[in-house]
This record gives sequence, structure tokens and C-alpha cells, in this order.
Amino acid sequence: MTTSDPARTIPIGTGDELTQMVRWLDYHRATLATKCAGLTEEELRTPSVPPSELTLLGLLRHMAEMERHWFRRIMTGEDFPWIYCDEEDWDRDWHFGEQDTAAEALATWQSETELAVKAAEGRTLDEPAPGRLPGKELTLRWIYLHMIEEYARHNGHADFLRERLDGDTGA
Repeated sequence: MTTSDPARTIPIGTGDELTQMVRWLDYHRATLATKCAGLTEEELRTPSVPPSELTLLGLLRHMAEMERHWFRRIMTGEDFPWIYCDEEDWDRDWHFGEQDTAAEALATWQSETELAVKAAEGRTLDEPAPGRLPGKELTLRWIYLHMIEEYARHNGHADFLRERLDGDTGA
């Protein structure tokens, strides 16, 4: 079974570099949403293959962390705590308990995505990021490229997870 989302189309076309990067990142964000759409709480919590803990719920939580980290901490230099991760468990975005819900993870991811879009608005690709990593100088271009790569890699995981759950495949 293959499904497609008519609102999610490959961004083929013209435009400057910034426009193309924004379109590709939006495409990959929409891909993750499509891979999670229509699934139950239990399905979103189902791990890929033991012993892996990889789940669609974990992917949503992880990408919320990445949106916040790269666009708000690094690009704008804002000082925010991690959403899920902490010093006791730097992978807590992947580790969740019964109290953690898919609805909360989806809402948090959507909110962080909207805030990331606002953080990037009006900036140039070569603008330096004030929230630099030690010894690294980053720009908005680097952040866009990294986030496109991050989503593309994890959307591959999401595709396998979704296919395991209900046979749904597709780009």
C-alpha cells in the first residue's frame, strides 16, 4: 500500500538558494508529519525492531529538540533548556514514559517548528549564528543544510517504522 499527501510535493522549481532551502526543509517537515498521520498512540510508541528503541514518537520528540536547538539556541543565541533531554539522560527525547503522549509530542514539535521558522525569518544565509558551538562558526546556511540532512535521515527511519506498522510505504 502506498499513500501520498497532495499537500506535500517535492519542491522542484526555481528560486534563490534560501527559497530552495526553506522549501526542502518544509518538505521534510511535512514528510515526518505524513509518516505519523493516522496512527494510534500505541502505534506511534511501537519500536522498530528489538533491541532498538526507535519509535515515531521518539522521532517527533527528537526533531522538536533539534528545531529548538539549531534555530533558537544556535541561530538566535537564545538560552533555552532542553525540552526532554537532561543531564541524567541526554537521549530522553527517545526515552519516554506512560505520562508522555503523542498529542503532546506532536504539539511541541509543531510549536518548535513554527518558532524555528520565525527565528530564521529576515536572515541571510551567510549570517553568523551567535549561539556558536565551541570552536565552530556557523551560519544559517549551515543550519538549513544540517536540518535538511537531519530530517532526511530520520524520515528514512520513519518510512521503515510506518511500513512495519501498517504496510504504508512511499517517499
